[in-house]
Amino acid sequence: MKKVSVIIPVYNVEQYIAETVNSVLQQTYTNFELLLIDDGSPDKSIEICQKFNDPRIKIIRQKNRGVAAARNTGIRHSQGDYLAFLDADDLWLPQKLEKHIEHLENSPTVGVSFSRSAFIDEEGKPLKLYQMSKLKDITPLDLLCRTPIGNGSAAVFRKEVFAEIKFQDNFEGTTEDVYFNEDRNLHPSEDVECWLRIAIQTKWQIEGVAAPLTLYRVNPHGFSAQIFKKLRSWETLLEKAQAYTPIEHMHQWKAPAMAYQLRHLTRRAVTLEAKSTAIELIHRALLTHWQILIEEPHRTLMTLAAAYSLFLLPKSLHSRLKDAAIKIVGRIQNHTLITEEYQQSV
Repeated sequence: MKKVSVIIPVYNVEQYIAETVNSVLQQTYTNFELLLIDDGSPDKSIEICQKFNDPRIKIIRQKNRGVAAARNTGIRHSQGDYLAFLDADDLWLPQKLEKHIEHLENSPTVGVSFSRSAFIDEEGKPLKLYQMSKLKDITPLDLLCRTPIGNGSAAVFRKEVFAEIKFQDNFEGTTEDVYFNEDRNLHPSEDVECWLRIAIQTKWQIEGVAAPLTLYRVNPHGFSAQIFKKLRSWETLLEKAQAYTPIEHMHQWKAPAMAYQLRHLTRRAVTLEAKSTAIELIHRALLTHWQILIEEPHRTLMTLAAAYSLFLLPKSLHSRLKDAAIKIVGRIQNHTLITEEYQQSV
């Protein structure tokens, strides 16, 4: 059994970290090391981590430098053949590592294996909604427009992948190998920027498994709620991508990449009931790349309708319509998952 290095950046997560660590310790695939990177956390997160008595756990400390730097520290200390990242407020189902290692062992051209994700709320209760995406033939444009991997807790990587995309940077006079870009202006888009470099700079394929093996916590107080800051991070990503993306490709990709991100942020604004922001964002999406109406008419029109429903209708009526739509979408997604999991198993 090849070893997996599981890397968890730890910062201000005392409410969640014990459950997250336990979700790793309960994996059916047991040959792993768990690297907990203390990113200068000021709360009791590390005290909680120290209570676990398992020889596979290592705590590594550093000054606060952000999630990308914590992941880089983990990679530099890793001893595994495979690398997996888990955000400290997310969870894994017990068969997570087993399924991905099986996928990678059986697919020698695949360098990144990701899973679907199920949404949970702050208390860990299932929301019965999923991050759905294509699973094969992932292109750079897919990563920019539809982010099929979904989140930083969903993928398992061959270690060789990171050896091929590393670059060097200087931190306080020390030159270090860097894998995730540590520019703070890039947060929280550092995941997609890293995946994009993998897709453009290497020959490794990115593929998914149909099962929702990651539980992604929807935290309205977290970074995902900071809509315009997230938009600025996406603009930073597109700026950085120009350095390693062929000019003709970047010219074709930039408008759709921005439009799809604006549509995504519109849905976030609707969830947060930010009426004017939702309208502004969906209008900007259509002005930036109106072709999304043709490329994904159902999803785009549903987002447009949700934004105007929030803006025009009484709150009680909008809430009833939203709840009904969520139930319908959840049932459709669940049916799709069952079908695709069956097809992958035969």
